Amino acid sequence: MGSAEDYTAAMSALRAPLDVDPSVRELVRYATLAPSGHNTQPWRFQPFRDEIRITPDVSRRTPVVDPDDHHLYVSLGCAAENLALAAQARGRAGEARLAEGGAGGLVLDLARGAVTVSPLLEAIPRRQSTRGEYDGRPVATPDLALLEQVARTPGVDVALITDRPRLDRFRDLVIAGASAQMADPAFVAELAEWMRFNPRAALKHGDGLYSAASGAPVLPTWLASPLFKLVFQPQPENEKHDRHLRSSAGVAVFTGARADPGHWIAVGRACQRFALQATSLGLRTAFVNQPVEVANLRAGLADLAGAPGARPDIVMRFGRGPTLPMSPRRPVDAVIDPVTAG
Repeated sequence: MGSAEDYTAAMSALRAPLDVDPSVRELVRYATLAPSGHNTQPWRFQPFRDEIRITPDVSRRTPVVDPDDHHLYVSLGCAAENLALAAQARGRAGEARLAEGGAGGLVLDLARGAVTVSPLLEAIPRRQSTRGEYDGRPVATPDLALLEQVARTPGVDVALITDRPRLDRFRDLVIAGASAQMADPAFVAELAEWMRFNPRAALKHGDGLYSAASGAPVLPTWLASPLFKLVFQPQPENEKHDRHLRSSAGVAVFTGARADPGHWIAVGRACQRFALQATSLGLRTAFVNQPVEVANLRAGLADLAGAPGARPDIVMRFGRGPTLPMSPRRPVDAVIDPVTAG
């Protein structure tokens, strides 16, 4: 199964502080520490002389859970936000523009510019999707205001839900969505494809959902793969969702002004800033997107978020919780193309 110690050492090296004078490869390393659906890392980086293009890697799509590539483009936005923060902190412009309206990803300006060090930068290697129970304590009002402020983006609305009655209604939507997904053999098969049940598998693939990062036991692949479909059942999973949401301080619902790649990228950048600010405040975050992924639940989620008629894009729960093992990442060489003159 591999060594947990070796895995931890590899993750620590991957999340080393940003170099003082970073190469393009070093900036890309920081970009890849962003979250992505099922940790598929569906991005490619194409450096030119003074810019770098982030494009969708459609070979890493998840067509069952994400048939319109919505999560894929949100993931590009998360990576772009990391890249911009790292570039600006090292005297690069870091300004981004959409390519082909967002369908082609986006282009980030790496020309020399003013040094702008964001307090979010140091949170990049510490941020993780903490899929465990939190401690249930509320977040102070000034901290909630800061989280909302840092996520504020043109074309993106964020609604924070912290009162227990609405959190209970959201939990019901999550359970309804999870039940529908678990009843779909194609969804279960796709999820199983991205599961990594032990350190050896996680390091070999460099992607996917490492079981220990969710607090689940580490098992040999030969045992865990057939066992997964037997134990991945509605009652225990829904009981877990109930515990997770009851222990959370709140959820943040992100909604783009339109359902298109450009706005999904903007949502990704906003939710990444939210997650980094939460990390800086000592909070944990995790995605709970079942009411987004199951289409007939979106209207109920939109009403709950105070945006009737809109299509919600991403939901994150937040609160204080434990530090779990970090998720794997692929090597930079696997996601970057050779530098071209441009």
